[in-house]
Amino acid sequence: MLSVILLGINSIIGSGIFLLPGQAEALMGPASILVFIFDMLLIVSIALCYAEDATYFKSNGGPYLYAKEAFGDFIGYEVGFSVWAISIIAWATMANAFTTALSAIFPVLQQAIWKDLTILVLLGGLTLINVAGVTLTKVVNNIVTVAKLLPLVLFVVIGVFFINGAHFTPFVVTNANFANSFGSAAILIFYAFTGFEAIAIAAQEFHNPQRTIPMAIMVVLAVVAVLYIAIQVVSIGVLGGSLAGSTAPIQDGFEKILGPVGKTIVAVGTIISILGVATAQSFYLPRIGSSMADNGVMPKVVGYRNRHNVPAVAMVISFLIAYPLAISGTFQTLAAISVVSRFAQYIPTILAVLVFRRRKTQTGANFRVPFGPVLPVIAVIVSLWLLSKATGFQLIMGLGCLVIAVPFYFLTTHRQQA
Repeated sequence: MLSVILLGINSIIGSGIFLLPGQAEALMGPASILVFIFDMLLIVSIALCYAEDATYFKSNGGPYLYAKEAFGDFIGYEVGFSVWAISIIAWATMANAFTTALSAIFPVLQQAIWKDLTILVLLGGLTLINVAGVTLTKVVNNIVTVAKLLPLVLFVVIGVFFINGAHFTPFVVTNANFANSFGSAAILIFYAFTGFEAIAIAAQEFHNPQRTIPMAIMVVLAVVAVLYIAIQVVSIGVLGGSLAGSTAPIQDGFEKILGPVGKTIVAVGTIISILGVATAQSFYLPRIGSSMADNGVMPKVVGYRNRHNVPAVAMVISFLIAYPLAISGTFQTLAAISVVSRFAQYIPTILAVLVFRRRKTQTGANFRVPFGPVLPVIAVIVSLWLLSKATGFQLIMGLGCLVIAVPFYFLTTHRQQA
């Protein structure tokens, strides 16, 4: 159970919380705390739906499996293709961010050849670790998760004694329409909460998944939400208005509290954090492709598992796509795609709850989203509202994978029929 919880925490806490508090402050002022609470409530509502969906299945797949069972092969394929594509992009994004953060300590990595080589070593190393066996991956994941949480917890525990109450007035600081600013900030901060679905995707790897996954998701999100809100409160209290112009707010805040030593601690924590997310992503992303192959909507070879029961072919495919993306893209561009695209899997997963209640019987824990259909319906409406606040570029790039998936689906089904 501890390994499952650490996997979830590691999948969520990454570069976002180290970089986004300042941008949220710039949009909303101290009221950015409300944005964190809003996103927390939305992600918890979505996660509750994931938790109930998980009680109907023992196998891997997560959102792909839920969409396929609820709405058929085509919607399932669209969601699965999107999940796998975005997971690979996210993996490439973390590799790119890792070398960028590391180059602040070793400037030689700013040179293209050394940066590309570092990315190759990182992604190639994680690929080999996964192919070697899940146990080693879990050990690395657990160690990295604990290590990266330390600077964040220290920042909150120490920083609370340096909070200046005057920094919270005026509470709302925005030069634009409040709803638009709130929506823009909510999309921005929402990125920091994504990733919990890794637990559901790798369900088959856990003991008694129908009971373990709902409990793990709730524990993970409770820990992350409390930590995020505390970090934002301390960041505002310590840095005040200067937080809005900070590109590395936690580093700047810790430097103000402890001097250069504090900044170094957070810099190392940032690198470890990004490495931790990359490690967690490498664990679950090949299992998305493998699950699709197991269900007959991708070539069977993609689902091949080696003697360690690892989907080795899907792992290698993920690496071959991620590496060129990582050396050619930027963190900002790849992250923008990821934000909107998440809803391509979230919305079908939420709606699947309403379908499964009528069609299927729970085989594990009898967990249900409270208040009947109310929370799923509200979660869908709020998700659509949030998408309406995205820019045209974010929508096109984020949901473009759904269009790209269409010809692949018909080619696959035609080959099967033939």
